[in-house]
Amino acid sequence: MIMSRFAVIDLGTNTFHLLIVEIDKEEQQVLFKKRTYVSLASDGISNIGDAPYQRGLDCLQEYASILEEYKVDALKAFGTAALRNAKNAHSFVIDVKKQTGIDVEIIAGDREALLIHKGVKRVVPFDDKPSLIMDIGGGSVEFIICNKDQVFWSQSFKIGVAVLFNKFHNTDPIDQNSLYDLEDFVEEKTKPLFEALKQFPVNQIIGASGTFDVLVKILGEEKISNHHFTLDLNRFEDWRQKVLPMDFSQRLELPNLPKQRAEYIVVAVQLLHFVLVRANIDRMKVSSFAMKEGILSEMIEN
Repeated sequence: MIMSRFAVIDLGTNTFHLLIVEIDKEEQQVLFKKRTYVSLASDGISNIGDAPYQRGLDCLQEYASILEEYKVDALKAFGTAALRNAKNAHSFVIDVKKQTGIDVEIIAGDREALLIHKGVKRVVPFDDKPSLIMDIGGGSVEFIICNKDQVFWSQSFKIGVAVLFNKFHNTDPIDQNSLYDLEDFVEEKTKPLFEALKQFPVNQIIGASGTFDVLVKILGEEKISNHHFTLDLNRFEDWRQKVLPMDFSQRLELPNLPKQRAEYIVVAVQLLHFVLVRANIDRMKVSSFAMKEGILSEMIEN
């Protein structure tokens, strides 16, 4: 039987991901998976600084060596918010091609949202009622209102955790006025979301990877399948109240919180809290599948 090996590289604002799978007609096997914290927006979202620029190149050189080792048949590499917004993104893409041979496609936010939906629905069963998918990235946050049959509405917003951190987390611990300012900013930016929710009301949110994967490890979960979990809203709220007054050194000591997430976790949970309350959510699920699995689905279909 002929096997095919597919690889996906997701060049996110905070992390780069490499996923390599082997496919036959019956099954899909993950051969290799790696996440690298690159933090492209550590010097700001409008320009990739010299250090993160080099970190990105170094990471992709490593990934290129891994791809050669696994002899993949097809590769897709996608850039998201940081590369959509940085004025030197084109230079970065050119340098990646020169140094690694990898072609990077920078995708629009709306396409990113649809790919996230395609990845999530592989592991989370939907019913007839609309649900809200939320993917919290470093540069942007994607929202998708959908059910088992269709996407009713989707949009990408420039309110990722790197953006919120640089704009509002100016004291450590963060002060209450900054939290109010953060919520005002998010409410203004996400007006189209809440207009859409008037037309397609939801009571369930499905978090896609990233921040939500971290919350699963921190809070514990009801495991529905290997890639599908339920999170307790009360437990989340208790943990949010616990983490808000902490400084960075205290957050580093929190069990199951990766040190690379300790910087952005406060603005991440405050953003999520705002959406949960504003959208009147009473049930939260998590999918560990998101955009890269959506890309993989397209590659296999084609």
